[in-house]
Amino acid sequence: MPAELLAITGATGFVGQTVLDYAARAGLEVRALARRPQDARAGVEWVQGDLQDKRALLRLVGKASVVLHIAGVVNAPDPQGFEDGNVWGTLNVVNAALDAGVPRFVHVSSLSAREPELSIYGKSKLRGEKIVKASSLDWTVVRPPWVYGPRDTDTLEMFRAARFGVLPLPPKGHASLIHVTDLARLLLALIPGGEDVTHMTFEPDDGTPGGWTHNEVAKAIGMAVGKRVAAMNLPAGMLRLGARLDARFRGKSAKLTADRVGYMCHPDWRVGEGLQPPPAIWTPQVETRMGLHATAAWYREAGWLK
Repeated sequence: MPAELLAITGATGFVGQTVLDYAARAGLEVRALARRPQDARAGVEWVQGDLQDKRALLRLVGKASVVLHIAGVVNAPDPQGFEDGNVWGTLNVVNAALDAGVPRFVHVSSLSAREPELSIYGKSKLRGEKIVKASSLDWTVVRPPWVYGPRDTDTLEMFRAARFGVLPLPPKGHASLIHVTDLARLLLALIPGGEDVTHMTFEPDDGTPGGWTHNEVAKAIGMAVGKRVAAMNLPAGMLRLGARLDARFRGKSAKLTADRVGYMCHPDWRVGEGLQPPPAIWTPQVETRMGLHATAAWYREAGWLK
């Protein structure tokens, strides 16, 4: 790959750590932003700071050939948390890239940006996209659907529930999935840019025609943990009640929030037709049922799933 130096935000997160793994395999030099001190890692220069630290961002992107902006706020106790992370944070990274003369910018958004009226999260991700697209950068936006794989703490909750043979789900609907390694491969494949990807928005998935029904995902997760699972589609009202209970017992650590319920109940989270990246650049490699089995094995080995 032609990039001399890759600057990454969100490198310590679920997706970011996998990107670091693949960047190392590709022999890329990486400079990565982290809020806290990190262990030394070959090929990675850590820059301590966050998305609000403009000096740290300038150190991050200085002399970089491409910025890969993965960092974002998925859960927040109030709207300002999403605003700070996904809107102002993105603006700060874009401005730093412009100031440093970085020629290429790959922005990781979310499929939720397609339906911004459903959640504060989705609205904030769309506003972040608009900032990137309004800039003079050579940009590409990637809207991942449901991302799963090793290190994912969100889908882990579903694996844990499946062990008991019953898996609570949102109302019936469809979704697209992508394994984290496929997403990482795509992000790195987009580094060089080019007319096929510049100023484009992509919605990648596992290549399953028509996506997955919620109940099909539940059955596949059940198979991954060796259980025959009964899918239980819960009405929106019950999910909102669950969000209130989760907030009461887990506070800021709650996984099921009122904002998440807003987009979880949308019936169609499949990627858009014709929005897959060009096959010459990237195609998915992980078949989802196999990927879920491998993820369950990783959870067990890590001690996350008994």
